[in-house]
Amino acid sequence: MVYRTHGLPDAEKIDSLRLFAGRFGYKFDTEESRLPQSLNKLSEEVEGKPEGNILQNLAIRCMAKAKYTSVEDGHFGLAFKHYSHFTSPIRRYPDMMAHRLLQRYLDKKGSEDRIKLEEQCKHSSEKEKKAAEAERASIKYKQVELMASMPKIPMKGIVSGVTDWGVYVEITQTRCEGMVRFQDIKDDFFEFDSKSIRAFSKKTGKSYTLGDEVWIKVKQAHLDKRAIDLVFVETEK
Repeated sequence: MVYRTHGLPDAEKIDSLRLFAGRFGYKFDTEESRLPQSLNKLSEEVEGKPEGNILQNLAIRCMAKAKYTSVEDGHFGLAFKHYSHFTSPIRRYPDMMAHRLLQRYLDKKGSEDRIKLEEQCKHSSEKEKKAAEAERASIKYKQVELMASMPKIPMKGIVSGVTDWGVYVEITQTRCEGMVRFQDIKDDFFEFDSKSIRAFSKKTGKSYTLGDEVWIKVKQAHLDKRAIDLVFVETEK
């Protein structure tokens, strides 16, 4: 049979998500057996909240990549030991594969060649990955296009990522993500702490970590790079 399998999420990413969610007052159990239920509960609790989009995206990033295979290896996200696509109308080639296999077995023609089936599964997984990348790229392009058309005024955002070269911020109003580069912060120098996922300045004492509310404005929107450059601004609440 052709299966849709989904492995366990990355333990370190799950722990980062737990810490990030905790900044907003959310708690969930990271015990492997209760993790699916905890993630579902978190998703329900953040629905419609300002921080909801970031937390749901972070949860998705924790997940292992699902793939098609002829080996029944379980589906973590759905908590199924066996899972296959069987949609109608047919949306994916693996759906067609599942239909054909079932018809083959109903006609009592014996088992399909596993090597041939696995090659088809691998091909389908690779094409799905490319389609997902194209979808993300097109969404990012339209987000950059939107921010390029908006006035460069102060907007509220939430820190969605921290690296050693800058801070990612999701703009609350539009849910578009951009970056404040440390090189654009004048007269200050920030160090990155990978353990706490925090950037801090010894000079001014300022620090930025996941979940912080900040005020930013768009410095520049690059359609060709599908990137949004942001800068921090000081503003009264």
